[in-house]
Amino acid sequence: MCGFVSICSKTGAPIRLSVLREMAQTIHHRGPDEEDHLIDGPVGFYHKRLAVIDLESGQQPMTRGGVTIVFNGQIYNYKELREELKRAGCGFSTQSDTEVLLQMYRHWGLDCLQRLNGMFAFVIYDRGARRILAARDRLGIKPLYVFEDDRRLLFASEIKALLAHPEVPAEPNTKALQEYLVFQYLLNGTTFFKGIEKIDPGFYHLVDLDSFSRKKVKYWELDFNVDTNHTEEYFIQTLRELIEDSVRLRLQSDVPLGTTLSGGMDSSIITLLASSRLSHPIKTYTGAFREGREFDESGYAREAAAAGGCASVLVYPDEKEFMDELPRLVHLMDEPAGGPGLFPQYMVSRRAAEDVKVLLGGQGGDEIFGGYTRYVVAYLEQALKGAIFETNDEGVHIVNLQSILPNLPVIQNYIPLMRHFWKDGLFDPMDLRYFRLIDRSRGNRDILTDDFNAGFDNDHIFSRFQTIFHHPQTLSYYNKMVHYDLVTNLPALLQVEDRTSMANSVESRVPFLDHRIVELVTTMPPSLKFKGAEMKYILKRAMKDILPPRIYNRKDKMGFPVPLHLWAKKGLKSFLKDLLLSSASRNRGIFDPAGLERLIDNEDKYGRSLWGFLNIELWFRTFIDGRASKKQGKGAVWTSGTGL
Repeated sequence: MCGFVSICSKTGAPIRLSVLREMAQTIHHRGPDEEDHLIDGPVGFYHKRLAVIDLESGQQPMTRGGVTIVFNGQIYNYKELREELKRAGCGFSTQSDTEVLLQMYRHWGLDCLQRLNGMFAFVIYDRGARRILAARDRLGIKPLYVFEDDRRLLFASEIKALLAHPEVPAEPNTKALQEYLVFQYLLNGTTFFKGIEKIDPGFYHLVDLDSFSRKKVKYWELDFNVDTNHTEEYFIQTLRELIEDSVRLRLQSDVPLGTTLSGGMDSSIITLLASSRLSHPIKTYTGAFREGREFDESGYAREAAAAGGCASVLVYPDEKEFMDELPRLVHLMDEPAGGPGLFPQYMVSRRAAEDVKVLLGGQGGDEIFGGYTRYVVAYLEQALKGAIFETNDEGVHIVNLQSILPNLPVIQNYIPLMRHFWKDGLFDPMDLRYFRLIDRSRGNRDILTDDFNAGFDNDHIFSRFQTIFHHPQTLSYYNKMVHYDLVTNLPALLQVEDRTSMANSVESRVPFLDHRIVELVTTMPPSLKFKGAEMKYILKRAMKDILPPRIYNRKDKMGFPVPLHLWAKKGLKSFLKDLLLSSASRNRGIFDPAGLERLIDNEDKYGRSLWGFLNIELWFRTFIDGRASKKQGKGAVWTSGTGL
């Protein structure tokens, strides 16, 4: 696990080591163990290493036979690939997965991507072919960003590293700000910065170093072609085998490892499978708050840890730590984050870093297996519609009114959402209804100024949403929702996962996001995955024998809630008002001060509106305000136009 930067010159101007080093220093937290660089003609690399596999000889940039790589991530099937390459005549001088990846490219070319099982972002410089290959893993576990103008092409593991280049501006992207206000994440390759894009999951960019043309290629696509040839028992058995193998692969480490354990189903499964394969007890790390039972599921976590013979470490972040750490977290994230769970996740990772260097967690389970309660809310409306009008929009009844009734208790805590959802547009088309379910700007437009509201491009945002929601293979409402969340919500959550772990120099591994598991589950009949609107039906059946009964039967899904609304009524209030009602905030012309005051005093329980506005203001202060003066103060490194 590491971080890197790359500069590619289009003009022949020399690449200066001082600029490369300045960029890489901004992401020192990603790789504090070792660093090195390479400058060769039009290409410069700088790498920061977090040593996890082959501690002695896995240094980067790594060069073999005229090909150089900088790599961030972990290839879990590297041992099997190494043996296959050795049989094909390839030699190795290290035990690292980096060298395996490099030799794979030399042997198989671009086809190497299809053989990888892992999380990765890398840039390869092929001198002989005169090209650059930049690639990101299938599901977006590891980040990769790009900036291009008429003089240079830059790649980096984090946006802040690109902004450290003297010629990269920090300009806000207004359309991105609007998207964030609606979703609290951004769609596709958009970032908050004009001119900076992220390489999307499952894509590679191929750069011709003679013409400097950059081709974007999607090498992996989610497949929702339904497999009707296999039985439920087949899918249950195959899923169990794949999850067990995924955990086995992700236990490979030359340094200590542990697990994050919330007490929910997903993290409990990963912890219990991991502990069953190890000969020694592992530590589990759990975050909670002392503000009440609805903010503390540590009882479930302790039960899961005890079932696996694990040592349980509890972390209780508080209001003061929130105020102290939030500005730093906004800087670490590069962009406003999708929910206040960022804070406790960071605090848990920070505590874990005292003991371990690798953490396994349950991220991705909700997106793959349909674990969001809003799916039940959406299908309740569909079931009512079908019962009233004797119709079915999907052609085949996945859920009807009779089958959904036993699973309705899970939506007890979502009555405020349902009041809003059914207030307008009942029985409208699926895309309109799901958009309404996930629109986080509902009821908050009066907190935006009239001028900002007037420029809000609602049609553009909804059109971008529709393009993703109506994937041609997703014929059922369920698959449309799952697909949408896999390609939008999941990458946003993975950005939090990456930043909170790497900020503490910890490698986070997510076994559910093995592409083999995703490929199996997306082709299962929706009626098996969401039988009777039971969330995670197929996962529960596959793992029933290892889960403690109390966790298996849980209906009070929490999702790491933060008592922000309670803090806003106490010591946090002055912190919020100092930021959100400041002259700097008022002068941006985004927020209406009177609306913000009302929100500070009346934020909903589990609400995220206040969190979103707070993130936006801190982001402007961190990355935009005073940017020009800061750059001018850097001296020759920032002002010289003779190098890259």
